[in-house]
Amino acid sequence: MFNPLKISEMLSQASQMQEEVQRKLGDTVVEAASGGGAVTATMNGKKQLLKLRIDPSAVVGLSGGRPDVEMLEDLVVAAINEAGRKADEAIQSSVQGMLGGLKIPGLS
Repeated sequence: MFNPLKISEMLSQASQMQEEVQRKLGDTVVEAASGGGAVTATMNGKKQLLKLRIDPSAVVGLSGGRPDVEMLEDLVVAAINEAGRKADEAIQSSVQGMLGGLKIPGLS
């Protein structure tokens, strides 16, 4: 038998879970480095870049003290992409933990 009160309760629980997931995403912080630590990206679970640290040695190339901009650009992209992968892993782990191992398409 269809019980509208149960649907309302389920929707309320789903809304609470969504709020909890959003809070966890904001609280989750991951860090990734490239170039042996020359560039470090810090990102939250919402994939917002929180901080980008560039070691001064990464700015100056070995060729007469001239900046190697192309290398630095590659290191920045690599660090941000790796932080994004780590954020995805943290999100997936967190959401699966909240759902108690349920198999939901798109999350597994």
